[in-house]
Amino acid sequence: MKNSSLFRGRALAPIAALTLGLCLAEGARALSLGPDEFVAAREVTCILAQDALGYLGEEDFNTLLDGALERFDDSQGDVIYAKALGYFDGLMFGIPDGNEGLVSERLRAFNQSQACSGLVVSNYEL
Repeated sequence: MKNSSLFRGRALAPIAALTLGLCLAEGARALSLGPDEFVAAREVTCILAQDALGYLGEEDFNTLLDGALERFDDSQGDVIYAKALGYFDGLMFGIPDGNEGLVSERLRAFNQSQACSGLVVSNYEL
């Protein structure tokens, strides 16, 4: 009797591991981007950069962001926005705290790059 209950516990362990693995795989897939989502994340990153540089008013920011995410459902939009924030944060990697000149320089370079070339802004000022 003791052996059969021990065996049952061992039999459940692989099932539990499989279930956990499937759950983790589903979560990882939810955070991966397809080609359309990648393009949208790049566009959102450009919008974030232009906003940080002061090129966008609140209405322009909301209009551009809504336009970039309109073809995706809310959960996809959240993942795209999170990826864009991560990329935006990566742009600031290596810049010392408080060095606003270098931050602005990096954001301007990114904004003028090919990654952001298709984004048109209505409040753009030099």
